[in-house]
Amino acid sequence: MSVKAWFPTLIYYAPLMRSGLARFNAELLKECYQVRDFDEAGQKWSRKSYPGGYTSYGSMCHLNEFSSTFAELEKRIRRHVLKYAAELDMDLEGKTIRMTDCWVNIMPNRVTHGLHLHPLSFISGTYYVRTPPNCSAIKFEDPRLSSFMAAPPKKSGAREENQQFVRYPAKAGRLVLFESWLRHEVPANPSNSDRVSISFNYDWS
Repeated sequence: MSVKAWFPTLIYYAPLMRSGLARFNAELLKECYQVRDFDEAGQKWSRKSYPGGYTSYGSMCHLNEFSSTFAELEKRIRRHVLKYAAELDMDLEGKTIRMTDCWVNIMPNRVTHGLHLHPLSFISGTYYVRTPPNCSAIKFEDPRLSSFMAAPPKKSGAREENQQFVRYPAKAGRLVLFESWLRHEVPANPSNSDRVSISFNYDWS
């Protein structure tokens, strides 16, 4: 008998850097709240589209061009994106990749981030700046789920690779990368403290 895994969905999860993380994250955290306090348009957008929380997605979504600290974050993320693209066997020879969007997410208690994907990009991700104990993990959905139709349910103890959802814990200093077509969500934050992250997209030309 031969059983092989085809069409895998690869998710990249790694520390952003080996040293200097505490200082770097402290500066990022300070700037995330400065952006929120400055961004009146984003506060208004969030009241309607991100109830209870704040995101600069609808207002200040190019923070890598706005701040030297966010530009340094982009520089560090880029190395990981290239490693991930190599694992995916993507042919980027002679091509240019660029971070097209970069925005802040602040999720207080009970705030959710509904199921979505990132169109018009090829790699997306999130970097975790502040993650209080027991805060929400990012949850990914099997991209074939809508095609299962008559399939029976999975066993409660199914192997990780056969489950229909997978969760990656939010840990400060960690970076998660995924292909932009992969649907994902963040369930309600059960912590009484803010969960702070920075999300981004990449395209190529």
